[in-house]
Amino acid sequence: MLILPIILIPADVNWLFMKYLLLPVVVLLAGCQSLSQSDGNTVTNNAESQVDTAHPVEINQALLADESIDVIHPVADVDFSLNNTLKDQKAINENNIWPRIRSQLTFDIPNQKRLIAQRNWYVKHPSYLNRVAKRAEPFLYYIVEELEKNDMPIELAFLPIVESAFDPFAYSHGRASGMWQFVPGTGERFGMKQNWWYDGRRDVVASTEGAIKYLKYLHKFFDGDWMLALAAYNSGEGRVRNAVRKNKRLGKSTDFWSLDLPKETRAYVPKLLALADIVKRPTDFKLSLYSIDNKSVLSQVNIKSQLDLAKAATLAGLSLAELQGLNPGFNRWATDPDGPHRLLLPSHTVEKFELGLNKLSKKDRLAWQRYKIKNGDNLGVIAKKFNTRIDLIQQVNNIKGNQIRAGKHLLIPVAAKSLDSYVFSQEQRIAKKQNRPQKGLKLVHTVKSGDNLWDIGRKYGVNSKSIANWNGFAPRDTLKLGQKLVIWQKGSSKTNKSNYANSKTGNNVENAIMRNITYKVRRGDSFARIADKFNVSISDIERWNNLDRNKYLQPGQRLKLSVDVTNNI
Repeated sequence: MLILPIILIPADVNWLFMKYLLLPVVVLLAGCQSLSQSDGNTVTNNAESQVDTAHPVEINQALLADESIDVIHPVADVDFSLNNTLKDQKAINENNIWPRIRSQLTFDIPNQKRLIAQRNWYVKHPSYLNRVAKRAEPFLYYIVEELEKNDMPIELAFLPIVESAFDPFAYSHGRASGMWQFVPGTGERFGMKQNWWYDGRRDVVASTEGAIKYLKYLHKFFDGDWMLALAAYNSGEGRVRNAVRKNKRLGKSTDFWSLDLPKETRAYVPKLLALADIVKRPTDFKLSLYSIDNKSVLSQVNIKSQLDLAKAATLAGLSLAELQGLNPGFNRWATDPDGPHRLLLPSHTVEKFELGLNKLSKKDRLAWQRYKIKNGDNLGVIAKKFNTRIDLIQQVNNIKGNQIRAGKHLLIPVAAKSLDSYVFSQEQRIAKKQNRPQKGLKLVHTVKSGDNLWDIGRKYGVNSKSIANWNGFAPRDTLKLGQKLVIWQKGSSKTNKSNYANSKTGNNVENAIMRNITYKVRRGDSFARIADKFNVSISDIERWNNLDRNKYLQPGQRLKLSVDVTNNI
């Protein structure tokens, strides 16, 4: 029997999920279409009685089906010292970047209701436009330069406004991150390195380069139609291609405005065009655009090897918050030991910074602590203690393998300042979120094997999305063994304490990654078939969805499942 794993995704799936590039060998995404010309994959079973096991594509696509996505801005805006002299506002007004952009605008602005609605919103909210432009101020000149170098439409400079309000720290519940809002798979495919130390999706340089590559690909994919390319950046080229094919079959026009696309995508392109129209003729809307210098205010500096961010900030004469705000790709207290070995700095600080950096010896680039190994220690325990990585300890101490001996000493690279000084590091962003006061009793749950947000929520009588919000991650993000989750629980303290006591970690299972998915029931599905497909029990399906196995499932019905996706993400 030939089984086609057709992924059914509702038309109103939020657009932020749809820029995934999951499993690039198999699927390019969001419309469930592959990079090749064939649509989907086939699985052949020898007998109808064989178990229909969930294909990785099905699991990954099910991870997309969430309809409550928002872009979250986890940190406050930073005021940057971009010039060593006070701004001459009159000079900036005469030589700001907007006329340069305005002179290159080429996209047609049609008289469409959707576009007019978006434009009216922006016009009614000038404070929003000013706030976004202020965020863009350090980076807009660089983006304009890169678009011009690559012969790309200048309108694409407005895309970070639509995506993230020009916030490089922005993230969505769909796991998209950075000012260009890339999800992990898409980011990796287009050159954005992601690891414990560094996330290129938040790096202004890496993400801008990646966005230009992706947009070039989409432009070619749609034979030079920028409106379709932009729609695909939002909802995926497969979905847009299917909409074009459908209109062709029906004898309808295949331009963007005629296509049957998700409501998010139908608003997405009009937002960008509305911004372009406002920049083109601001006086017609009685608006004054926030002035941004038409000159480079940032420089890329080669630092050659790993460097503590606090030391870098001191050398540049910046606050640590300013340095991290300009270099949001670095997750920890130092740059990635394996690169990129560059920092973005205000141009007027570069000379001072480089003079100071050249005087630093290799050992002075990081702070160090001599640690005596104790009985029971292992490299993992020591790395966690000092908030560093096992491989870095091994490298610094020339350790091959994992064997260490009590009584010996290790040299450990540590943060030059207290960890809470690195206000935009991943740990501090999460800690700030977890420490924000809420109503109720604050508990801490330690994630154990088999945990998922639904079950944890039921355990404490709270909403799973609230748990995600309290802890600064997306509802479908991976839970890790040993992870500490803050729970704000209402009810008696006796019940709360009992629940907390019962939440301690059980037996550890290495590398077990559980994720919550939404599965859309297909014709012919049953409780047993779905349970076998995703390797869960029927009772779990009943419990997660408040259902009775004796009642029939209906095609189109959505089920919440918690599945092991260790080998599928």
